[in-house]
Amino acid sequence: MSTSTGRVAWIAIAPVKSMALVFLDRAHLGLNGIAGDRAFAVIDEAGHLVNGKRVGTLALIRPEYDANTGHLTLRFPDGETIADEVTLGEPFDATFFGHPRGVRGVEGPWSEALTARAARAVRLVALASPGDGADRGPTATLLSTAALADLARAGGSDEPLDRRRFRMTFGIDGVDAYAEDDWLGRDVRVGGAVVKAVGNVGRCAVTTQDPDTGVASFDTLRILQATRGHIDTTEPLPFGIWAEVVEPGDVSLGEAIEPT
Repeated sequence: MSTSTGRVAWIAIAPVKSMALVFLDRAHLGLNGIAGDRAFAVIDEAGHLVNGKRVGTLALIRPEYDANTGHLTLRFPDGETIADEVTLGEPFDATFFGHPRGVRGVEGPWSEALTARAARAVRLVALASPGDGADRGPTATLLSTAALADLARAGGSDEPLDRRRFRMTFGIDGVDAYAEDDWLGRDVRVGGAVVKAVGNVGRCAVTTQDPDTGVASFDTLRILQATRGHIDTTEPLPFGIWAEVVEPGDVSLGEAIEPT
């Protein structure tokens, strides 16, 4: 069992689910995750989540969100920028991965601009409860940087895979590839916070897409099946782990990550 001490290699959030990640130097990890992470999402006319599997170019839109002031900025690849204070409409339920989640419509120019670029009617919404935008509820996710290099080599590449493909909260430097798998069921100190490692993160087709183009460029799922399809896992095609926050705290780049 690996008990090596790693270091925080990155801290990433996605203010709008499936849009570009924002990388931070430091953050407060609360019981509901990092404030502003997955605070918003895009849904279709039927009220179902529109994610990167359905519209890969969402990842090309760069969001900025200040959770304290409620100010949201979306920067589109064509150079247009929409920035304003968020005003919310009435609450309703939208469907995320087959399950209802409470949301509120975001009023203003956002949905019209997104519809024009998605080539379908879509709507920007805010999650009603902090942390609900994460796939598995209020969580943090962790992935070793060595795993990025290992998977790339298995696919014939000398360069590590782009960390953005996997949309993980924390990267871990200084441990062996997949050392995080051995932490399942244990408490893990991440900077000044403590999380409990609960399960593997199973992967989908979004990870095949180049974060700069939204076009598939790496056969991630086939390679995961070939290299990790045989291991005991909580979700198929595992790459990284997810954890629940046990003790909130501040986390900065370079701080220790280690099982307790």
